[in-house]
Amino acid sequence: MPEQLTDQPDTRVGWVVPAISQAVIVLVVFAIAGVLAGVVWEWLWTPPMGVVVDHEWLRSLASLRAQFSATGVYVVVASIAGLLVGVLCSLFLDRAELVTLAAVLVGAVLAGLLMVQIGQAVGPSDPRELAKTAPNGTHLPSDLTITGKSPYVAFPAGATLGLAVVLLGLTKRHAA
Repeated sequence: MPEQLTDQPDTRVGWVVPAISQAVIVLVVFAIAGVLAGVVWEWLWTPPMGVVVDHEWLRSLASLRAQFSATGVYVVVASIAGLLVGVLCSLFLDRAELVTLAAVLVGAVLAGLLMVQIGQAVGPSDPRELAKTAPNGTHLPSDLTITGKSPYVAFPAGATLGLAVVLLGLTKRHAA
């Protein structure tokens, strides 16, 4: 017997368009959060100073210690931003939980990378390049950098924690 033609959409694929829309919204929200977090990161960070000697930028002992503050501030800002955006996305964009999870993970990685790019773009220029043309004794601030690769986990970890708290602890669905 042939299938009857109806005006009803196929329910097996009826979730695809909303899920894709939801994923795109999550990615856009994380991209915006990454840009804003990059500005906040640069705003909260205090650049260590160095001095130009023979067209080379040299750090003081205090500035060597302060260099690690850029990474620490990055981790704090990225973790908090990831947590907040993860919670918001899981509260308001929960039509398909697995799609939300995938989009949050991809979006958080994107946000972390954007945070670094924006923070470095609005922060001080590379003092090693500036020192090539600067006179001796010129004081220049350090550029905004992250040491190591582990800080890049901060945004995704915060976002995943926020997502898990909402999906596992505050879910609207109750077990029967």
